[in-house]
Amino acid sequence: MKKTPFVTKEQIENIVKEFPTPFHLYDEKGLREKAQAVRDAFAWNPGYKEYFAVKACPNPFILKLFNEYGIGCDCASSAELILSDACGITGDEIMFSSNDTPAEEFVLADKLGATINLDDFTHIQFLEDTIGHIPEKISCRFNPGGIYEVSNGIMDNPQDAKYGFTKDQLFEGMQILRDKGAKVFGIHSFLVSNTVTNDYYPTLARTLFELVVELKEKTGIEISFINLSGGVGIDYKPEQQANDIKIIGEGVHKVYDEILVPAGLGNVKIFTEMGRFMTGPHDLLITKAIHEKHIYKEYIGVDACAVDLMRPAIYGSYHHITVLGKEDAPCTETYDVTGSLCENCDKFAVDRKLPKIEMGDYLAIHDVGAHGYSMGYNYNGKLKHAELLLKEDGSVQMIRRGETIADYFKTFDCFPIFDKLNVK
Repeated sequence: MKKTPFVTKEQIENIVKEFPTPFHLYDEKGLREKAQAVRDAFAWNPGYKEYFAVKACPNPFILKLFNEYGIGCDCASSAELILSDACGITGDEIMFSSNDTPAEEFVLADKLGATINLDDFTHIQFLEDTIGHIPEKISCRFNPGGIYEVSNGIMDNPQDAKYGFTKDQLFEGMQILRDKGAKVFGIHSFLVSNTVTNDYYPTLARTLFELVVELKEKTGIEISFINLSGGVGIDYKPEQQANDIKIIGEGVHKVYDEILVPAGLGNVKIFTEMGRFMTGPHDLLITKAIHEKHIYKEYIGVDACAVDLMRPAIYGSYHHITVLGKEDAPCTETYDVTGSLCENCDKFAVDRKLPKIEMGDYLAIHDVGAHGYSMGYNYNGKLKHAELLLKEDGSVQMIRRGETIADYFKTFDCFPIFDKLNVK
């Protein structure tokens, strides 16, 4: 089985005349189609809003593109808040979902009018002490503990996660927040990452819907919005069946009508905070084969490295690879595809069956649009490369330039001979 890239060898040969490899290449058409599909899937809920997880792909061009579809920003740091604000995305369009939060980040979130989603019971008093009040609109993150299962088995182990309130803390915390002046309440939960099943959101929805009904019965507090957060994954492997957001939306709708409507909570707004599902499939890391090595294994060295995509190195994650121009060639060779870092884990693929690769071939590494560029780092003094956007009309726009060696040395301006480095 194979994945089909959204770009051809001929297109890449034209692009590299202006933008040398390696680079991230996003697909505008795919991004727009995804934004519309998500909006359509939850159109049954009048208050629905997607808050794109900025950490997945913190690029202002993409944030603004999504905002055309009414999508806001899920932020977890000052930098992400500042980026959202710079894009004109403020107020109710920001959900601030952080943890172990520094005081200055709560101050900035409050200044921008973001909806603050508290991660811990102790943060109630910390927030009040920090900003001098409790906002009228507030949200709390719930962790049910235990093992979390959906129809196809165990998905994760929330009790080992550092996030969220226990149920008892949540019920007590909501009452404290009400007593301190909060009037609009929300609940949030993120229990499982990268689920490739249409059952996760509906199952999570049932957990949260039953919780808010019980909260209303026991405390009189009515939840105004329920944030299903992220966790909807993508089909990294060709043999996987991709999630169907329409089916997922219908599944949540069914549980909503079953649980919330009879409880008099039929006006509750549904929020989501997807990252991987929104951008993951719509970015390719384009790199060129520059070396081959024949020792105990066969190696192909490319001009990208884990700076451009860390996931395989740190998680052993699978990312499909297409050798452009050889999409239909038989996969007769077995390679490790490597970068140039001084770490043996700097590999995009291990024992991967691929067509015969010649030096100069272009490789497209799939599904890197979420936690691809954003997780990059500068080990070995390697520089992060450019982000490009393939426009719907076939043109290419640079949406982030590559780093230069001057960028790398810039923070050494306190070094006595910094000026003698003479870097550009």
